[in-house]
Amino acid sequence: MSVRRLADAAIQPAAFAFSGDNQRWAERKIAEYPEGRQLSAVIPLLMRAQDQEGWVTRAAIETIADMLDVAYIRVLEVATFYTQFQLQPVGSRAHIQVCGTTPCMLRGAEQLRAVCERHIHPEPHHLNADGTMSWEEVECLGACVNAPMVMIGQDAYEDLTVERFEAIVEAFAAGDGASIEPGPQVERLHAAAAGGQTTLLETPTAERTYQPFPPPVEAAPPEAPAAKPAAEQKPTKPGRGDGDVPEEAAPALKQPTGAPKASVAEAERERAEFDAEHDADGEPNDAMREGATGAESPAGKMDTGKAPGKRTRAVPGGGAASAGTDPQAPDPQGQAAEPDKGGVSPTRDAAGRKPPKPQDDS
Repeated sequence: MSVRRLADAAIQPAAFAFSGDNQRWAERKIAEYPEGRQLSAVIPLLMRAQDQEGWVTRAAIETIADMLDVAYIRVLEVATFYTQFQLQPVGSRAHIQVCGTTPCMLRGAEQLRAVCERHIHPEPHHLNADGTMSWEEVECLGACVNAPMVMIGQDAYEDLTVERFEAIVEAFAAGDGASIEPGPQVERLHAAAAGGQTTLLETPTAERTYQPFPPPVEAAPPEAPAAKPAAEQKPTKPGRGDGDVPEEAAPALKQPTGAPKASVAEAERERAEFDAEHDADGEPNDAMREGATGAESPAGKMDTGKAPGKRTRAVPGGGAASAGTDPQAPDPQGQAAEPDKGGVSPTRDAAGRKPPKPQDDS
């Protein structure tokens, strides 16, 4: 898009003011927006100023900015952005906008442009000799089905031929533009088919012709599939005879066939008899402790001293381990070694018996 600038200062009017009706209309339009959002009315006000003067002047931009209480640049940037705002004088009787986008170009927009160059001015945005006509080429005007077309003021003239467009230009130049009916310039209703209507040919009536669809037929439930006969279970491994079972895998085979199983009470009775016969009262006796190697035995307290820095304990009989360190030597942390107690448990006496519990005098 080309750069759009305001008209030369030599042709700019000194001041601008809305007419009485337009001023009241502008005030109502501004009041439609909340406080602080009055700038939203800038496009309607610029368009009303253009309708009144024919184009948007610098004075009109400054007046509208003052009404909206914004900087001039905020209104100027809108006026120079949108191409519907004319920034220089246009024809007093007609300003023609020729659509030059693809559909219109394919159907003869260049020939319509040539008509403007012959009858108005060789260059766009220039007035004719008496200042009554002007023209420009614009982008799509939204009537592609009716191409080619032009817009004059706020009216569209569609389905144009060169001859018909020349007649329209001459009528407006003569001040007789009101005699030209806007819309399609051929036998056509709006954007209907060019050869005539092809659909909705029946005359509409008030009678209801809609027939609702019948309810869908419920489908019968599918039949359940027939049950398949159960397949015969086959062993995954071949069975073994009684002679193939090892003795340790089947100890029950040692019992006579049909022998009753031992009860829990019978098993407990046999265990009690065995404990009584062998003096197994749950406490270790002297015979068991003599030379025993369990956790409570003196042999379990022996230390050969093989671990470096570890103090040596005496073996049963009072001797120290031959390969150990000095029993009274300090440990690596600097503390004296604890004297050996001969491997006797602190919770039992020399014979290995637990001391009697103290009696409660209370």
